[in-house]
Amino acid sequence: MGSTTIYKRILLCTLLILIIYLPTTSAQNYYADIKIDVDSYGFVTIDGTTNYPDLLVKDTEVYTSKKQSYWFLNITKDGNFSDFVYVLTLPEGASINYIKNTGFIRIEEDQGKLIINGFGENEIFSIRVQYQIGKTTKEESIKFDPVLLFLITVIIVLIAILIGIFVKERVKTQDLKKDGYNLKGLNQRQNQIMKLLIDRKTPLTQADIQRELNIPKAAVSRNIRGLELKGLIEKEQIGMSNLIRLKKI
Repeated sequence: MGSTTIYKRILLCTLLILIIYLPTTSAQNYYADIKIDVDSYGFVTIDGTTNYPDLLVKDTEVYTSKKQSYWFLNITKDGNFSDFVYVLTLPEGASINYIKNTGFIRIEEDQGKLIINGFGENEIFSIRVQYQIGKTTKEESIKFDPVLLFLITVIIVLIAILIGIFVKERVKTQDLKKDGYNLKGLNQRQNQIMKLLIDRKTPLTQADIQRELNIPKAAVSRNIRGLELKGLIEKEQIGMSNLIRLKKI
């Protein structure tokens, strides 16, 4: 067998291998024309046309995760996609914090829902989104800390008590001082006599005071003497009567 015949056979075998191998290689190219819907509980449904194994699913949580109030969606498929087109719809009230993807995207809003339109060629398929759902949903509703609420209530009650004490003391202080006269330390009847003299703005006899306040004569004399000793009034005898007047301050 000549060397030429050997070379021909090697070339023929090589061609046969390439013919067999090329269809296998081309079979590794994927395509996808899909619609991706995500609900408020993180369930994902993927519908449409694709030759990628197990890409189409219904109500799965495989592609989503949650940390505190942040949701994370990650749909990444290895292998070369000759072309892919998708429409991703996020839950109503969702807002995107960041997005990372292959290919190109366009984001729009329709009836309160964010919609991501994506497409690409000759690359892997990947869409990763972090988002939050608005706080109007039941799951994200504001919750009050019972301890904080209790502390706020206690503070409000204490403030109300302090205001009440302040007002009471202010009224009490006003009662202890009238027209510049310090009424502190006076008993009830002395207080009544002083207020009567201040309000009348004119000297009164002991008989007038007794009649106006309906106090026994002995009590009037005793309390007038006490007010005199305190330096609040002065007494002047006119005939058989004592004229009581306020001491000038």
